[in-house]
Amino acid sequence: MSTIFDTDIPSTEQTQSFRRIGIAADHAGFELKLNLAEKLRESGYDVVEFGDLKLDQNDDYPDFVIPLSEAVARGDLERGIAICGSGVGASVVANKVPGVRACLIHEGFSAHQGVEDDDLNVICMGGLVVGHALAWELVQTFLAAKFSGAERHCRRLEKVAVLEMGLR
Repeated sequence: MSTIFDTDIPSTEQTQSFRRIGIAADHAGFELKLNLAEKLRESGYDVVEFGDLKLDQNDDYPDFVIPLSEAVARGDLERGIAICGSGVGASVVANKVPGVRACLIHEGFSAHQGVEDDDLNVICMGGLVVGHALAWELVQTFLAAKFSGAERHCRRLEKVAVLEMGLR
């Protein structure tokens, strides 16, 4: 019988190559963001919080996810974590930033496969959908995964880059 995860959760040693991680959330993801940021710091990561820094029911996820995504695209951060209520809005806005490859992730296979095949650099989750324990497992899996560099995956990413530049 299979479980929700097709791989083991990586150890802290396996994830240490990524040291500077950004995290952003609106009010609906605020509690999950606090929990994940604390766990990341306890695991030795340098966590950059893009907000919201206080619970504000009237905040808007683009105000936090856009700066996070821009920092990932510039290379200031190795990877990013974006959280809103469902994760959908965070994924949509993150993908508007050229150089960001973000995806809504709520299960383990995609948390590593998205990195291995598509060089995913921002994981998006729903703070009203994913519990703390599962979110932590997904983040660990995402951070431990490495892009394969396979020719077919590089070829596909080149096509995405052309699209981002408006050349298609």
